[in-house]
Amino acid sequence: MPLPREEAWFPAKRYGWGWGVPRRWQGVAVFAGYFTVLIGAAIVAGRRTGWYIVTVLAASAVLVVICWWKGERPRWRWGGDQ
Repeated sequence: MPLPREEAWFPAKRYGWGWGVPRRWQGVAVFAGYFTVLIGAAIVAGRRTGWYIVTVLAASAVLVVICWWKGERPRWRWGGDQ
């Protein structure tokens, strides 16, 4: 069951497929956590590129799952607000 539009943390993009900028503070907190993980992984990884890539992929997968769970359902949009 999709979330009501006003309760969604991440609104659907107006053009294209996916989610836009967070609408609620919870979404901003998720983005802040995501970028903190990316920056922390870059600092800790050093020259271990493989470890950094795995960390980025895992963090991105978690971000997509949260966006899917707490955002509007993604679908291809051409600018209409339907």
